[in-house]
Amino acid sequence: MTGTGTPLVREATAEDWPAMWAFMEGIVRAGETFSWDRETTQEQAQVMWFPQPPGHTFVVVGSGGEILGTANSVRNHRGGASHIASASFMVDPAHSGRGVGRALGEHVLDQARDDGFRAMQFNAVVETNTRAVALWRSLGLKVLGTLPEGFRHPVHGYVGLHIMHRAL
Repeated sequence: MTGTGTPLVREATAEDWPAMWAFMEGIVRAGETFSWDRETTQEQAQVMWFPQPPGHTFVVVGSGGEILGTANSVRNHRGGASHIASASFMVDPAHSGRGVGRALGEHVLDQARDDGFRAMQFNAVVETNTRAVALWRSLGLKVLGTLPEGFRHPVHGYVGLHIMHRAL
């Protein structure tokens, strides 16, 4: 956050990657909220997290320059459905509940609109990730459907996987 308490969201750079991976790795390894293979390597993660244009990768930067969270935004579909965007988010657990996810969500939605996308679709929101579901709902996304037992949670077993949507 900046000195005013307003989160600073900016495009991520390759130099940000070590600080990003420092918290992303724990999220990936836990396997509770993100649908990547829990054995994803740092190199694989970096390739997946930095999409080609029109994709973007963002970070939220704290007042001391620390990376608090990150998101990426991508074209969700091709061809006749290429006007739909998607995004993924990871917030450093040490900074959760402080508006980092909201700042990223608002920024990603605004950027997708500016990039000419007509809608945002989240393909895989784990239903037990209730804080994220509540945040996305507060930003205007709706659950279109839930894939029953679509996610194998390491604690809760098979749980639903939401598909969420919002027009831009």
